[in-house]
Amino acid sequence: MADETPVSWFLIEPGWEVLDASGEQVGRVEQTTGDSTHDIFDGLAIAPGVFGKSLYVPSEQVGEITEGKVHLKLTKAEVEQLAAYEEPPTSAEVGSTKAGFVRRLEQPVVAPIHAHTGGRWRQLVVRLRTLLRLPER
Repeated sequence: MADETPVSWFLIEPGWEVLDASGEQVGRVEQTTGDSTHDIFDGLAIAPGVFGKSLYVPSEQVGEITEGKVHLKLTKAEVEQLAAYEEPPTSAEVGSTKAGFVRRLEQPVVAPIHAHTGGRWRQLVVRLRTLLRLPER
């Protein structure tokens, strides 16, 4: 029997199963979004199938997260109605180049958005695993 202990959103990896409210698999995780510096979980990009567009699941619709699985509060029909996932903008603050050295040092550093690396290659691997129904290693 698999360990069903809840885990943090920080541990979610691309390829994890995404299950609807009834426990039926509706896709695989492609990417997580949020600000890991401030522990703000924004949501997930999921691959509903091999050829479909990535869907965005807001964090409010994510239920329990266990090792290898993300349980949603949505039904399969509701998952099918989700909006397509769009890459979040990177966060950066650009200050004046005319500002002095000390003034630039005083400016806050903005943390990047939490996302797993791998880009399109990782997305392709997730989609192939979905097609072949291979478990995540």
